[in-house]
Amino acid sequence: MIELVDGPIDAARVLAAVRSGSCGAIVTFDGTVRDHHEGRRVLLLEYHAYRPMAHEMLSEIARDAARRWPDVRLAIVHRLGRLEIGETSVLVAAAAPHRAQAFEAARHAIERIKVDVPIWKKEYYDGGVIWVGDQTGEQAPTPRGSGT
Repeated sequence: MIELVDGPIDAARVLAAVRSGSCGAIVTFDGTVRDHHEGRRVLLLEYHAYRPMAHEMLSEIARDAARRWPDVRLAIVHRLGRLEIGETSVLVAAAAPHRAQAFEAARHAIERIKVDVPIWKKEYYDGGVIWVGDQTGEQAPTPRGSGT
């Protein structure tokens, strides 16, 4: 299961997609919108993506995980659009016969998502808005002559 969705992520559906009788462990990473960033109060976030490329990159991450951990079943769902504090922005579920593989695959997936997938975050604060340049938290440079 690889999806980009515009509404809330159904965690039960994601878990059901990876659950298997051959797997004794399911590890999830549930990325949620927090109420602060770098000392500022966050009001809400918006996620934007170049959908075709983002979906392809998420699929490549899943293929890479399958090569590294052949027994792992992986699901990745990332939400786009407006998200309120506490809502899930990304859910990664990895099921495996043993917990070590599930933890490794889930961590690998989220780390790759944060760096490689063309999804951008717009953060709304008290008194301002910024675009975050990539998912690792680096602020996007302000274009010259933009006046912002």
